[in-house]
Formats: sequence, structure tokens, C-alpha cells
Amino acid sequence: MFKLDPKLENNKFFVGDLKISRLLLSNDANYIWLILVPRKADLVELIDLSFDEQVEVLREINVLSKILLEEFGAEKLNIATIGNVVPQLHIHVIARKKNDITFPKPVWGAADAKPFEDAEAKKIVEKLRILLPSGK
Repeated sequence: MFKLDPKLENNKFFVGDLKISRLLLSNDANYIWLILVPRKADLVELIDLSFDEQVEVLREINVLSKILLEEFGAEKLNIATIGNVVPQLHIHVIARKKNDITFPKPVWGAADAKPFEDAEAKKIVEKLRILLPSGK
């Protein structure tokens, strides 16, 4: 049974469920930082998904990437599956701008997270839900 790791569940905003993955917005106003978590139990690596599921996750990443570039002004995308702290398979899709707090460095450990104001997080979540193909 699928269950979010507590570290993924805390300090995140639920956006919706896509075909394979749960979509979350990280509570860090320094970036538009999305997290995809495939909704299957006991996944650690991308190769733990079937090939068809991997292809669908890639489609989800592509859709989110285009939204971040076209609708949120991303100048660069950071896409990663690291999992050293949280072993549950999850994919980071982060909109980067040349003037963001850590550019050009990676986001991890470079700056303290700045929590969103509730209204701003709600606005981003609603915009994402409208822009997603399924309307979620």
C-alpha cells in the first residue's frame, strides 16, 4: 500500500495525483520546487517501476517541466532523484532562475528554506491544478 514517507509529507503542499505520481509543492518560497512521488509501495529507484511506468513518469516530468518554463518563468530546470535522506522514490523538478538565492549552485544545503505565505502557496497550487492536463 502506498504511503508517503513522513519527511515528504511534512512541509509540503498537496497538488494532486497524476496517472502514476502524487504531486507536491515543496514549502520553500526560494523556488517553485515540485516533487513527484510514484504511488506504489516500496519503491526506491526508478528501475523499481516497470518500463511502462517509467515512461509515464517521464511524461509527468515533461509536462511539469513545460509548465515551469512557460508559466513560472524558469530559466533552467533541475530534475533529480537523489534519495540519500528519504529513500522512497521521489523526483524533484525545480524551476531555477539566474537570480535565485543559490544559482548556479545546487539547491540542497545552499540556503535555508523560506516557507511560503499560505496565500502564495495556495495560488501556486491552484495554478498548477488548472494547468495540469487532467485538471487536477
